[in-house]
Amino acid sequence: MNDRPGNPLPFPARPTVVVAMGADEAVASLPADLRTELDTIARLTPGVLTGDLTAPEERRALAAADVLITGWGTPALTEGVLASAPRLRAVVHAAGSVRELVTSTVWHRGIVVSSAAEANAGPVADYTYAAIVLAAKKAIPAAAAYATNPKPAFLDREGADGRTVGVIGASRIGRRVLARLRASDAKFRILLYDPCVTAREAAGLGVELSGLDELCRASSIVTVHAPLLPETHRLLDAERLALIPDGGTVVNTARGALVDTDALTRECLAGRLDAILDVTQPEPLPVGHPLRKLPNVLLTPHIAGAQGSEVRRLGAYAVEEIGRLVRGEPLRGRVREEELSRLA
Repeated sequence: MNDRPGNPLPFPARPTVVVAMGADEAVASLPADLRTELDTIARLTPGVLTGDLTAPEERRALAAADVLITGWGTPALTEGVLASAPRLRAVVHAAGSVRELVTSTVWHRGIVVSSAAEANAGPVADYTYAAIVLAAKKAIPAAAAYATNPKPAFLDREGADGRTVGVIGASRIGRRVLARLRASDAKFRILLYDPCVTAREAAGLGVELSGLDELCRASSIVTVHAPLLPETHRLLDAERLALIPDGGTVVNTARGALVDTDALTRECLAGRLDAILDVTQPEPLPVGHPLRKLPNVLLTPHIAGAQGSEVRRLGAYAVEEIGRLVRGEPLRGRVREEELSRLA
């Protein structure tokens, strides 16, 4: 298969589609109505591959697959797995990152890869914006103090208007967060750190481009949206966390290892910083870890991305992508090998 813009070759008029992901994930992302819709444009193999993709019964299903719909719970597509799928021409991932799914064999075979990360970005951005508003109003420590201090003095109350928010990373999610902040009546001052964004691009996004240290010094709320790469590991280390003004809040809905957990724990234990964390390093934190019980920390179990009723968005995105494959149209969520190192 040639790797040229658009789709490499015409697909069969009705490609055979096999679903391979966790059983519960398949039910949530591909309910009956979406399966019916998919069956009008493709031959959807009954059932879901949920176990060892090298097992005999699963190899038989893979042998007929033109398209594989993957998601949470799909094993890595290794050379051994792909040896059972000689007809496979596309992997459509009804979830976010494909970094743990796709191996070099996928690229070597010229298999087209698409991800529903765009559909997953909306819930994360909504969660993050909500977290920023909670942080601006000091809702987390206020809730913890509510039993003994039911109504803070009027001049002690916090508001969002005019707050400086530092956004680390103009990723797919980061840009959505920027848009929500810009649309707010709070008139946030928005700083952005992203070494890949030019001053002209930042102006187009309606934000101020900043160095990372300067962003930390100026922001009362710092939210992280960078990919986890060797150079971004513990991007918010002890030194940078110390730059954030007293009373500031760290929001992390990206990857736990972007923040130095031990250093953040010290800052939160001291009461100098607050934190709203949907991801941690390690994940989950051990039982008894201080961040689990501090009154100025909100810790949630990696729920910012599509959950419950939202997961259907990912399946709908995957079905739409398969429609584009059949029609020979460019894919909205196409992932190329050279992009993988920059993606979450």
